[in-house]
Amino acid sequence: MKIETNLNPHGNVLVVDDEESMRIFLSVMLEKEGYAVHTAGSGQEAYELFRRRPFDLVLEDLKMPGMDGIELLRLLKKEDPKSLVIIMTAYSTWDSAVEAMRLGAYDYIKKPFDNRDIKATVARAVNLKRLFESSRATPDAEVGKITNIIGHSASMQSIFGLIRRVAPTDSTVLIQGESGSGKELVARALHYGSLRREQTYITLNCGAFTESLLESELFGHVRGAFTGAVSDKKGLFEVADRGTMLLDEVGDMSLALQVKFLRVLEDREFLPVGGVVKKHADVRFITATNKDLKREVEKGAFREDLYYRLNVIPINIPPLRERKEDIPLLSGNFLAKYAGGLGKTVTRFDADAMAALMEYDWPGNVRELENTIQRAVTLCEEEVIGMADIVGRIPSLPKSGGFFYAGIPEEGIDIEKKLADIEKRYMLEALRKCGGNMTNAAKLLNMSFRSFRYKAGKYGVRK
Repeated sequence: MKIETNLNPHGNVLVVDDEESMRIFLSVMLEKEGYAVHTAGSGQEAYELFRRRPFDLVLEDLKMPGMDGIELLRLLKKEDPKSLVIIMTAYSTWDSAVEAMRLGAYDYIKKPFDNRDIKATVARAVNLKRLFESSRATPDAEVGKITNIIGHSASMQSIFGLIRRVAPTDSTVLIQGESGSGKELVARALHYGSLRREQTYITLNCGAFTESLLESELFGHVRGAFTGAVSDKKGLFEVADRGTMLLDEVGDMSLALQVKFLRVLEDREFLPVGGVVKKHADVRFITATNKDLKREVEKGAFREDLYYRLNVIPINIPPLRERKEDIPLLSGNFLAKYAGGLGKTVTRFDADAMAALMEYDWPGNVRELENTIQRAVTLCEEEVIGMADIVGRIPSLPKSGGFFYAGIPEEGIDIEKKLADIEKRYMLEALRKCGGNMTNAAKLLNMSFRSFRYKAGKYGVRK
């Protein structure tokens, strides 16, 4: 999970790397940030340290002699399932990312990394640890829901930074993004990272009600206000008092109701339907929509004054097709979730299946990806998800083998780059199967060692 809160970020961090220079560099950098840093030069040493004392976070290298990062992660999770581990690696391949996320890693960072990024990632992880420790009133199921925000892309890192800065405030937030992109997860992260996190959190989809029913749900009503109102009913504004309320699909709210909602935002007071006594609403409002509200204002379908009142802090969630580098991390997380729930031993995706997931544009966004992987895990009869397990879930996916063919887009395609990408994937897969041995990987691909080494340098393929 990725979330930043207003809690004190200082904590105990264990840095694990077989390169002394990297251990020194990370120690100095993190100590300047206020963390107590311990180091280990091997997986075995780190495991022994971890068993002797608690750490808020373990920052470990993937490729180490002896016990590697994946094996260390497996042992740490067995020792303490709630431990937070960040994997670092210069070995740029999706399968290690999937495996790390499947085993419960907090994040996966590629070297070389930007110092600011790793500082922010460490702060989020340690703050999450503090949130788990301090939120005794937060049900485990609810905490679990906010841990599903995953993304290492620059756009998602920017959103995490906004969450960190905005969550502790009472600022109104407008979350915009396509259906299935994760708007509600961001809203939950804002609530559970706020000072209101132990109070009520309510979600209401404005598009699911008629105008009159929505008004009654939000404002409540008094007995006799309309036919069928046989008793007084509290509205959700009153129920959410001192807490947070997410109004999803706020763009579907009628113009008449928009006027009344604007008054609640400005005065923090409202009248139940049919009532004469005003009630107070101390509520932090978060709204979400898959519509372009600015365009709705231009069309006259949404009030301009309400738009500006809601758009105090805008958070725009990019569609999954614009952050495909997050697909392996998300896939690994969903694989672990559903394999664990079904008691299956599915552990990874083969090269063709992951290539297909990476190539597809996912119009249904993260929700569609999750549903696809849930079905694949359910149907998979082996330990590895292959093309046969996802055929039928991705439109136009070929039933034959080989890398996924998505067709030629209208703007054309750079065929040399596309072929280079495919060649790089095969080289990475060959290296993985051969334990990083270039000589054996070259033989597996029927290439000369000299050619393999040259192309490895050209494509940035590392052991």
